Amino acid sequence: MDAALSNLDWSLIQSFLAVAETGSLSQAARRLGVSQPTVGRQIKQIEADLEVSLFTRQARGLSPTDTGLALLPHAQAMADGLRALSLTAAGRSDKLSGPVRITASVFTAQYQLPPILARLRAEEPDITVDLVASDRTENLLYREADIAVRMYEPTQLDIVTRHLGELELGIYAATTFLDRVGRPQSFDEMLECDLVGYDQNDDILRGMRDIGIEAQRDWFTTRCDHHTAYWELIRAGCGIGFAQVCIGDAHPDVERLFPELPLPTLPLWLAAHEAVRSTPRIKRVWDALASGLLPSVS
Repeated sequence: MDAALSNLDWSLIQSFLAVAETGSLSQAARRLGVSQPTVGRQIKQIEADLEVSLFTRQARGLSPTDTGLALLPHAQAMADGLRALSLTAAGRSDKLSGPVRITASVFTAQYQLPPILARLRAEEPDITVDLVASDRTENLLYREADIAVRMYEPTQLDIVTRHLGELELGIYAATTFLDRVGRPQSFDEMLECDLVGYDQNDDILRGMRDIGIEAQRDWFTTRCDHHTAYWELIRAGCGIGFAQVCIGDAHPDVERLFPELPLPTLPLWLAAHEAVRSTPRIKRVWDALASGLLPSVS
């Protein structure tokens, strides 16, 4: 076993760690960006190389055996060491070239970042960009992204942040919808119209209640939690809903209603690991994102 361990392929250890932490081959495969059969083969390979059984199959997935649990801290330590090595090496690079990985919400990635990144690519052709459009939280400590655009203040240690400002929210409806049903003259009259809201997400309900409106889920006749699809439902004429003013005002097919009504705002933050924040190419992308997003905030 000692000889097998010394020659163990790092990809096998990664698969072991991913399965142990997620409890399933499919989730481990998604984390690693490979197929489920590949992860399954790698688990069988590492068990054969070490001549041990690492997992037992249960109703809800895979559970580490006693041997698997004993090896898990060592695999985690190896992964932490590799991440530290990668961060340190990345932070020492002095080239204004190479890849930069950005993560942002699906909505931000679709409606706000493309022109900023197009301008950056024109100005810095040696910098390549990977844009991760995701509403889950990519871990900057694990180098799942170099720079994150967040709608909340990151609180992890070793993360450098910058608060760009607050995104103003407004009430919008498609001109075609308003032409059909009429333009409400008061907020109470608006509540009698078709409204577009979220499904399981309660952000809109909580936001309305925060300003004294006891909103209920059944007030909304069309519901969707996917922010991009939600906005497109409004633009298509499904009803009245909410959107960032910087996006809503840029679309001529919608109209803003009751702009005088005070609504909650969304904070906009940039975040990066302190070990790579000053790397020239990452700093250049950071500055491009900041200058591009600043006109959107108040």
